Amino acid sequence: QVQLVESGGGLVQAGDSLTLSCAASGSFFSIDAMDWYRQAPGKRRELVASSTSGGDINYADSVKGRFTISRDNAKNTVYLQMNSLKPEDTAVYYCNIVVSMDSTGWKKYGYWGQGTQVTVSS
Repeated sequence: QVQLVESGGGLVQAGDSLTLSCAASGSFFSIDAMDWYRQAPGKRRELVASSTSGGDINYADSVKGRFTISRDNAKNTVYLQMNSLKPEDTAVYYCNIVVSMDSTGWKKYGYWGQGTQVTVSS
């Protein structure tokens, strides 16, 4: 079983910055993907930023140049640095990780964090 603990959300003003973190613990062989999603009220959950164990990183167009995803593999933690926040960034942010349970890479499972609220006032 894998547990994810998110932190770092809050209420900020437009233009401010926040950093979210998501720490994974439990029993697994390795972490493959570590991603951030968000879901605004009345909207579908969307991918904000993704990172692979190989170092590939991608961002949604709406956050490019403002958000930075990073990971500390030694701590099994992924971060989302959010700068120049806008009211439209208001959402619940979720981390999602994919882990491999053994060295073959055939047994992969995905897990979601509990979500953390980010509210940006204008």
